[in-house]
Amino acid sequence: MGQIQGLAAHAAGAELLSFRYETGNLGSYEVEIAISHCGICHSDLHLISNDWGISQYPFIPGHEIVGEVAAVGRQVKHLKVGQRVGLGWQSNSCGVCEWCTQGLENLCALSEGTCVHRHGGYADRVRANSRFVLPIPDALDSENAAPLLCGGITVYNPIRSFGVNPSSRVGIVGVGGLGHMAIQFARAFGAEITVFSTSSDKEAEARELGAHHFLNSRESKNLKDAAGRFDFILNTANADQDWNLYIQALRPTGQLCFVGIPPNPASLQVFPLIAGGRSVIGSPIGSPRQIAEMLDVAARHGVKAKTELFPMAKVNEAIEKVKKNKVRYRAVLGN
Repeated sequence: MGQIQGLAAHAAGAELLSFRYETGNLGSYEVEIAISHCGICHSDLHLISNDWGISQYPFIPGHEIVGEVAAVGRQVKHLKVGQRVGLGWQSNSCGVCEWCTQGLENLCALSEGTCVHRHGGYADRVRANSRFVLPIPDALDSENAAPLLCGGITVYNPIRSFGVNPSSRVGIVGVGGLGHMAIQFARAFGAEITVFSTSSDKEAEARELGAHHFLNSRESKNLKDAAGRFDFILNTANADQDWNLYIQALRPTGQLCFVGIPPNPASLQVFPLIAGGRSVIGSPIGSPRQIAEMLDVAARHGVKAKTELFPMAKVNEAIEKVKKNKVRYRAVLGN
């Protein structure tokens, strides 16, 4: 039994206020984490505003968590008190369905979100099933590692799962919270990378992160000139675009993958898909096994989120900066 102190939204869109809740007994397979850092993800903002219609108040957001193990349940053998660990979007699954038994717990129909219908990481502590709590490699700083646990795996999973390799020509749409990490991971896989962005002032930084080419997507001529050039295009932006131009930019059998969510339905011409065997796909977060692999790759290849650190007490100020796109590229709260 104990109490956890956090910062909670008490109504849709409200600013976060101090909130304390009782924890009950620690479950046999649970871990309690003393939080040092928690990233602010756009999903948190959607949950605070109840944009998805699933939020219950009061609730504490936060699902890009790094900290130390404070307590372990009696059946937890692989984690120790004091060990530095991370927790992402998912905190539990059924463990027995066809997806869980294949190591694809992220596709489980009974998946539990770290801050959906329960309290998350804008707090001093959090609890989760130990299967979803992962050691953080020593080479990664906690502040830079926190956003990898949701944003990082969101871009790593498709790059890894859809076969990006040194022969691949990859396009990345957007240089933001997701895009800046996608560039680094695609470079780690040896791909030739072209960045599409509406912000020409981001070109130098995109190249510094590992991009070989930069195209201003405000100019449709640039997209037309790129026809038939890419094996894989990853959309990380949350903006409407002419997706048919991106389909035309694919080589035969190429894939356009969405991890960013445009506000309106995507309108696509089907003939180019059929004629070139091209496809449009989406990709979610990864499983614990995939997250562990991603953290290892990030540690060995120097991949890290570019962050701006805020004290936990200044969470509302940090959220406002994120809403106004004034953070490059991920805000992180520190205890």
